[in-house]
Amino acid sequence: MVANRTSADGGMETSYGFRDVAEGEKQGLVNDVFHKVAKRYDIMNDVMSAGLHRVWKDAMIAALNPRKDPDYRTLDVAGGTGDIAFRIVEASKRLAHSTVLDINGSMLAVGQERAQKKGLGDNLTFVEANAEELPFEANSFDAYTIAFGIRNVPRIDLALSEAFRVLKRGGRLLVLEFSEVQMPLLDRVYDEWSFKAIPKFGKMITGDAEPYQYLVESIRKFPNQKDFAVMIETAGFSKVSFTNYTGGIAALHSGWKI
Repeated sequence: MVANRTSADGGMETSYGFRDVAEGEKQGLVNDVFHKVAKRYDIMNDVMSAGLHRVWKDAMIAALNPRKDPDYRTLDVAGGTGDIAFRIVEASKRLAHSTVLDINGSMLAVGQERAQKKGLGDNLTFVEANAEELPFEANSFDAYTIAFGIRNVPRIDLALSEAFRVLKRGGRLLVLEFSEVQMPLLDRVYDEWSFKAIPKFGKMITGDAEPYQYLVESIRKFPNQKDFAVMIETAGFSKVSFTNYTGGIAALHSGWKI
């Protein structure tokens, strides 16, 4: 079963995968998913993307092209395990500072442990908070990044408005997310992989297929590339664009605060 995608008008706030839930219920359910998978999150991404998430994340950082400047500040939201923030700091020659924000303490614990092992502690700050209500002053960051996290936020419109608020003038939003496959045949292959293989691999890896079933379904409910671009524009961003990766399996959306 493949359910209809939500639109730019909303719907993700009451969508837990293909299941409709009461408003306010989704966040707790999503939190449970990520508490369960935190220690194997990177393996999970390898399974869900056949390893391509690493290539897509590298492309995201290349698009951002972070400044090699100790005053350069980025906010990586839903970035608990540090994958994007680590890449930003390394691309800046370890000069930039990245704040990693996640609502899930288990994910942040993994990221902090990884940061210590990489010797990046001085370049990173870890904050447990909600993307819908960021604990930062307006005009604080040069860039806001979020990779494979926006679809798990119940009120995406609030998260995008908060992104606009905390960015400096001239700041950039970059959102990497699974999206709508644009290539015939690939979409059928991808559906077969997603619904039949991924939950089985998830159960093998973690002993529980349910988190993977939710994640697969949430991808199919997320607005397509054009509708999500409209949501970004509605939040106030200018020069909004998107780039498809691997036939649209993932897409990188970009917007600027001008």
